Amino acid sequence: MSSENSIAFSMPGGETGQSGADRPIDLAHLSRQTMGDRMLEQEVLALFLQQAGTVSRTLAGAAVQERLVMAHGLKGSARGVGAFAIADCATAIERDPEDAAAWERLAGLVEAASDFVAAIGR
Repeated sequence: MSSENSIAFSMPGGETGQSGADRPIDLAHLSRQTMGDRMLEQEVLALFLQQAGTVSRTLAGAAVQERLVMAHGLKGSARGVGAFAIADCATAIERDPEDAAAWERLAGLVEAASDFVAAIGR
């Protein structure tokens, strides 16, 4: 049994043929971070998605310094849960907080992560 099968969720929607590298959340990484605690995985993901959604929705209306702070915080949280594409996008926003294309990309990545988590939670 792989470590991805031992995570918190039954993963019926998460087994869509996406490899671990193609998934919005690296489930094996998350499992290692939470030492396999299934309830903790669910709680951490819920908190992360709440943070990511808030950042995604408020980025465009925020001042430049505020964007930098939000992007930096999201980057660390994303790395912690294994949302590496979101972390990379947040890094891009840190580098250029005025890049509206990066904000849009972030919104799409956050939506994909939310959909993925909803699917594996069924």
